[in-house]
Amino acid sequence: MSTEQVDVVVVGAGIAGSALARTLARAGVSVLALERSKEYVDHVRGEYMHPWGVAETQRLGVHDDLIAAGGSDIVRFVGYDEVVAPEEADATAFPLDTLLPGVPGGMSIGHPTSCRTLEALAVGAGAEVVHGAEVLDMTFGATPSVTYQVDSTERRVDCRVVVGADGRESSVRKRLGVELHRNDPRIFLAGMLVDEVRDWPDGHSSIGTDGDSMLYVFPQREGTARLYLGFSIEDKTRLAGRDKARTFLDSFRVEAIPDNARVADAVPAGPCAAYPMFDSWTDSPVAEGVVLVGDAAGFSDPTIGEGLSVALRDARMVGDIMLEDDDWAPARFDSYSEERAERMRRLRFCNQVYTDAHIPLGPDRVAERRRRLQLLNGGDPDLFMSIAAMACGPEVAPETSFDPSVRDRLLAPA
Repeated sequence: MSTEQVDVVVVGAGIAGSALARTLARAGVSVLALERSKEYVDHVRGEYMHPWGVAETQRLGVHDDLIAAGGSDIVRFVGYDEVVAPEEADATAFPLDTLLPGVPGGMSIGHPTSCRTLEALAVGAGAEVVHGAEVLDMTFGATPSVTYQVDSTERRVDCRVVVGADGRESSVRKRLGVELHRNDPRIFLAGMLVDEVRDWPDGHSSIGTDGDSMLYVFPQREGTARLYLGFSIEDKTRLAGRDKARTFLDSFRVEAIPDNARVADAVPAGPCAAYPMFDSWTDSPVAEGVVLVGDAAGFSDPTIGEGLSVALRDARMVGDIMLEDDDWAPARFDSYSEERAERMRRLRFCNQVYTDAHIPLGPDRVAERRRRLQLLNGGDPDLFMSIAAMACGPEVAPETSFDPSVRDRLLAPA
């Protein structure tokens, strides 16, 4: 078995892994990224980036590359919802392109496209990326190493730090023995990529509730869009059956969306899959010889679409720390651990509030949801800031916006 030596082994070459590999390699750090999949395919993963995540792409120097590869600026949020008339939703569309200085809004981009683009940038910077790599063994501590197999050949690589960027079921996290905490799911979220969406305005996204459904529309390019459908966890068999794609699309035939056939008559262009939504977190994403980033370190409930932004900030922060000096002891990453813990705590609160406002609420749901949305849209400053934090970054809101009493005000009877 051959043995190699590099500075950093990154397990997982997705969003966080490739972004970090590129940052380090550009500075002359030797990086080997191991990716289990042979190619990036559509697994119905997050494809929307909030403005604060777009700001992270700018800091990482990858924004223009992602746009050139197929990313689209999302400049308006239109809240098509049963509690407002469609024309009112259009007239009060929220401008995403004015929230953060120099940031053109959110971004919609296919997940496989993002991964391929960031990997190419990492390779171009000097990192080595190996696909089809099965990790067989890992050691951490003062002398980390990773043993992996590719094409029936076993290889060992010694390094200074192993970065776990291998997603929700992270083998690095499990081998480290780090517990993943989680809350209880409240909704299922299904997603599907579609083509032939007619006349949907470029750069306009929408999320709203109609009846028992939360409906998301995120346009990409040339009539392509990623649609999401949220529904109660108690209705988990809703998409069971032979033609779940058609059941999924028919859910968009609602009065809240004007000319809804332009979405509901779209053509499936990828798998339709549904998953229970929940938040997860770790007590610490760092130990001697290992750092966890992205979903491997815990993830935000995808209901509020924070995954890409979280992954990119992780990559940027860890990269900055590693390039500050040559000391990569665990204590050097304390600022990352502390910031991430508070960031994820705030996002968990954001998700609770957001879901409270959008889940179906029974026969009186329209009046009650209208009341809650009015509070979120400015009727209660703390609640408004908790929602603004979703788009602008959890650090922009004051601490008071994440106090349990704020959520109590939202849930209090009218």
